[in-house]
Amino acid sequence: MATRNPKVHVVIVNYRTAGLCLDAVRSLVAERSLVPSLSVTVVDGGSDDGSTAEISGAIDREGWREWAELIALDVNVGFAGGNNAAIAPLLARADPPDYVHLMNPDASIRPGAVRALVEYLEHNRQVGIAGSRLEYPSGRPQRSAFRFPSLASELENAMQFRLSTWLLEPWAVARPVPDEISPTDWLSGASMMVRREVFDDVGLLDDRFFLYFEETDFCLRASRAGWRCAYVPASRVVHRVAQATGITAERDEVERRRPGYWFDSRRRYFRKNHGFAYAAAADLLRIAGTASAEARRRLLGKSSRNPPHLLGDLVRHTVLLRWS
Repeated sequence: MATRNPKVHVVIVNYRTAGLCLDAVRSLVAERSLVPSLSVTVVDGGSDDGSTAEISGAIDREGWREWAELIALDVNVGFAGGNNAAIAPLLARADPPDYVHLMNPDASIRPGAVRALVEYLEHNRQVGIAGSRLEYPSGRPQRSAFRFPSLASELENAMQFRLSTWLLEPWAVARPVPDEISPTDWLSGASMMVRREVFDDVGLLDDRFFLYFEETDFCLRASRAGWRCAYVPASRVVHRVAQATGITAERDEVERRRPGYWFDSRRRYFRKNHGFAYAAAADLLRIAGTASAEARRRLLGKSSRNPPHLLGDLVRHTVLLRWS
């Protein structure tokens, strides 16, 4: 650890996952011996299942009140809005934290995970955002460091054809899991530490994203402001995929039907950051590629690897039909 003792504040947004959320907080208890300044805020997004009482009771019962707090919102405002509900008052304090660590309720840190991010950021002042290696409980890694979405990546994702994948691999959003510290475009918000100065420069998360693409958008804004992102595999975090959102199943390659807000967030990301024409082109490439992949599979008698109803949902949610 660096000679100073930087202040680290973890923010966890909960919605009807109190048990998982408390496991996430418990995983931070031992970390406080490595990062003495560590504190945590749990934001409950209007859960109506008794989550607030369960979390508040556990904070008192476990003796966490000195370093853990609960903010109970009346409504579910999503991932970005929930995090902002904690980050805004933190930054307004007379002595704000040096780092804000965003963490999913379905994540649990392995020993030293928070310290590894702090140490890296303390020694690399040009890096504004650092992310963890996400793992299944077995230790099998998940992809958590990504490239920014682009026209080429939309086509690569949709086609699912060996030749197109090979040709477009340099633009694929999902990178192979790095074994070493590496620069990256954006990081999974399941475990992502942000330097306070990044918020000073680019503001809070965009809460017009209800869920998904908000961390992509935030990292892009940070990049445009001159901040770098880095993947730090020494920070190992168990991520129980889909336990908080329900979109992906136990194995990350098997997906359920994507909810409307995923398509809304995708549309907003492209239109906000690249304009209407680019967003329309991204839609058309994604739709054409998906249609081509589905036709090829039917011709070969193979089952689809896409989430159910993906092609129809892409058409219904295109920027050409939805202007917002």
